[in-house]
Amino acid sequence: MKAIIYSEVGEAEVLRLVDKDVPEPEAGEVRVKVAVSGVNPTDWKTRSGATNPKQFDEVTPHLDGAGVIDAVGGGVDAGRVGQRVWLLMATQGRSTGTAAEYAVVDDWQAVPLGDASFEAGASLGVPALTAHRTLTVGEGGPDRLAPGALDGRVVLVAGGAGAVGHAAIQLARWAGATVISTVSGPDKARLATAAGAHHVINYREGDPVTEIRKIAPDGVDTIAEVALGANLALDLAVLRTRGTICTYANDGAKPVELDVRQNMLLNTRFQFMVLYTVGKEALAAGAEDIAAAVRDGAMPVGEEHGLPLTRFPLNRTADAHRAVQDGAVGKVLVDVATD
Repeated sequence: MKAIIYSEVGEAEVLRLVDKDVPEPEAGEVRVKVAVSGVNPTDWKTRSGATNPKQFDEVTPHLDGAGVIDAVGGGVDAGRVGQRVWLLMATQGRSTGTAAEYAVVDDWQAVPLGDASFEAGASLGVPALTAHRTLTVGEGGPDRLAPGALDGRVVLVAGGAGAVGHAAIQLARWAGATVISTVSGPDKARLATAAGAHHVINYREGDPVTEIRKIAPDGVDTIAEVALGANLALDLAVLRTRGTICTYANDGAKPVELDVRQNMLLNTRFQFMVLYTVGKEALAAGAEDIAAAVRDGAMPVGEEHGLPLTRFPLNRTADAHRAVQDGAVGKVLVDVATD
């Protein structure tokens, strides 16, 4: 099979296209013929050595993807063969991810995709699971998502034109929340609106705090935050008492300084998160809820749905990494299947 590998960390040039043996699934595993692989910021950061030390002598990257199960290991329902699936956290604890014609994962990591497109499936994974977590950690809020789970609640999604922001808008709206998104300009406002945000506010213009408070006089319940240092003052100005700020990144790397008394009076809940350490139970629950949203048609992709897709063939995976590293808006995908 064709696969992308790297044996040393560094710039995108370390990625190489090679021929490898097709892997065989062991007990509790499935093998997926990959159609589309999804690229996330964590993929290039791991490849570059910017985050965790390299664990394996040789790595095939990418956590996310979609395809068809073509073989199962012992103890797995043989009826899964032929099932269209999306994959999550494929490289966690493994040296091989979805940037290859075949990928082996644990049974639970291959989630039924139904009739949704492979590009939609490859766009789920990290962004959708991250979004799910931001919406299910608030005090007094649900720990699972379904239609009606967020009825009466107001969610603020920072950076609604990003992949996580896009998924957070879609999931929050599907679950019944009033969704506000902040963006940096009109093009991104158009994308956040297309994703389903009820209200979109350019935080670089006018008085965004006043605009948000007009929509939510008592404050917002939950904030899905991508740039905590840059946005903290705005977040605290619009957060309701006992509200939650769930941060999954700190874009811009501005230091975070907390006014302890202000947060005491608000009873602010801060939730910091990264998927690698949330645990299997949270990942599996998120995957189940996301699959339900997909079945309901609530998570489409494409520019007309607020998530532009940038695509590369497998032999240009290095260019796909560069695109993500350079801040491509939307989702970057690698087309693996050639038929």
